[in-house]
Amino acid sequence: MSDIAKDRRAHALKKRGSVSSFSSHEFQRRELQGRTKDCVSTVSYMDEPSQHGDASRLAVQLENTYQLGPSKHFPVAIVNHILKDVLTNYLQEERYEPELCRQMTKTISEVIKAQVKDLMIPRYKLIVIIHIGQLNSQSIIIGSRCLWNPKTDTFSSYVFRNSSLFALANVYAVYFE
Repeated sequence: MSDIAKDRRAHALKKRGSVSSFSSHEFQRRELQGRTKDCVSTVSYMDEPSQHGDASRLAVQLENTYQLGPSKHFPVAIVNHILKDVLTNYLQEERYEPELCRQMTKTISEVIKAQVKDLMIPRYKLIVIIHIGQLNSQSIIIGSRCLWNPKTDTFSSYVFRNSSLFALANVYAVYFE
């Protein structure tokens, strides 16, 4: 295929929003000739707004499903077991230290989010929030507010305590219509 034919085909595919049948690396080399020397990944380059305009971004075309409710409901009991296992494994022997607990909240929330995503429940947006604090004969009230549909949206929560700290893990599942 000649260079002119490839360029025309790439231009037509770009207008439709699909470059799946044409090598994306080859497409970028032709399109960006002279701008960059090496393009490692199309996604990483496309995410840089300074070098690419909005007009040249590829749009993903999704068709309507007309599905108003979930085909599979969020498994609250399974997520409760995930929360219990992760919090127990990570915090069983830990003492409260502010810097360590700050890092642990990030780590634990990423682990929980990954394990819940592995359940592959379609069309649910997940929000994972972890609170870790020192256990020192004090009380704390933690509240959260959100607009949601009580028929489809739900949450899972677990509280962990040891001799020096407490942890509260919440997973909110909001159905994406």
